[in-house]
Amino acid sequence: MTPGKTRTHLVWDWNGTLLDDIHAVIHATNAAFAEVELAPLTLEQYRETYCVPIPRFYERLLGRQPTAAEWERMDDIFHRYYAERRVGCGLTAGAEELLAQWKLAGHSQSILSMYGHEHLVPVVRGYGIESHFVRVDGRTGPSGGSKALHMERHFEALARAGEISPENSVVIGDAVDDAVAAAHVGARAVLYTGGSHSRSSLLAAGVPVVDSLGEAVALAETFSA
Repeated sequence: MTPGKTRTHLVWDWNGTLLDDIHAVIHATNAAFAEVELAPLTLEQYRETYCVPIPRFYERLLGRQPTAAEWERMDDIFHRYYAERRVGCGLTAGAEELLAQWKLAGHSQSILSMYGHEHLVPVVRGYGIESHFVRVDGRTGPSGGSKALHMERHFEALARAGEISPENSVVIGDAVDDAVAAAHVGARAVLYTGGSHSRSSLLAAGVPVVDSLGEAVALAETFSA
């Protein structure tokens, strides 16, 4: 490491970033849509429409807010169908090598996901990559919200464990909400086009947008200060 430079910490998103699961997500979303008689979405339509909080995404398509009962049914159906398809998903191309190389170079990294914590930890362990991370955090509490407050708690935990601060960290994710959450704590963000959003949607976040995780990591390295 060049003298005077600070090591960059990476905060990885899981779904749509490290895990290549966009087709499982769309399958589960369309199953949930069928519950309220919404037409299924293509990959392109999903990426152009998707946003968080999730009820707002549903509102864009329904033309109204889903009722509490509709939301509960749709959320349950989504997670049931997603769980069935997730087992067939692999890591994003090159992800495992990038994680290993980043750790080997003496850098730290963690995962923060809106996937439920009790599901995320064993899933990450099942892909054989848990040892690459200093921390793996999933969502606690109700689904469907933003990542910002979860990011806050993630960095509070990282600070207690060692000298990791938002100012020296880069969030790598596939959603505008990842950039919003990074800005909320004062971290940088790089967004990847292989997940939930179209390139044009990601560009609107005002942060760098890349087409591969390798590009994201290479860009993060240039942020060291």
